[in-house]
Amino acid sequence: MAPPSGEPTAEQKSAQLDLGISLSLFLWPALTLAVQNNWGGPSSSDKRDWFGGAISEYVTSSTEVDEEDVEAMLVQVMLDEFEVAVDDGSAGEVADDIIRVRGECERGNFGGVEELKRRWEGGRGGRVVGQEVKGGEGSEEESESESEEEEEDEDVEMGEPQAPRERQAPQIDEDGFETVVSRKKR
Repeated sequence: MAPPSGEPTAEQKSAQLDLGISLSLFLWPALTLAVQNNWGGPSSSDKRDWFGGAISEYVTSSTEVDEEDVEAMLVQVMLDEFEVAVDDGSAGEVADDIIRVRGECERGNFGGVEELKRRWEGGRGGRVVGQEVKGGEGSEEESESESEEEEEDEDVEMGEPQAPRERQAPQIDEDGFETVVSRKKR
């Protein structure tokens, strides 16, 4: 039996839900930063795509899946796949968006997906700049040696060399004494 005219089909609802989940993940700064920096390895972008599919399957598997369940999955996958400990509350916000979009799509309302799409298009092309939130277990010495090894492997872009500063002549007052000038004012 065909749905009444104007009402979206199950396929359309499913496609909009998948789009909403993907947009939510693409708008998540923690995941974007992890993908940009390849914290999940060279296939970080593919992992993000897989992540979207896994979340979609999870939220459609049962109507009893709520924000806390989705948040727990988001945090766990970020830790397992990208070695990022997300503890800034952003996973909860993403989970709320996903559950809200799921409810709207089930009712045939795609306003939430459209809003996510507008947010995505408005922020497209920007890179996420943030602090390193990389998690993991190990001693401080291990992380220092790992970062030293990483620094050795990376090419560093060198900017234009700065011209050497001209040394200023000492300031002599009327009594013949040299006036001391702070380093900031030199």
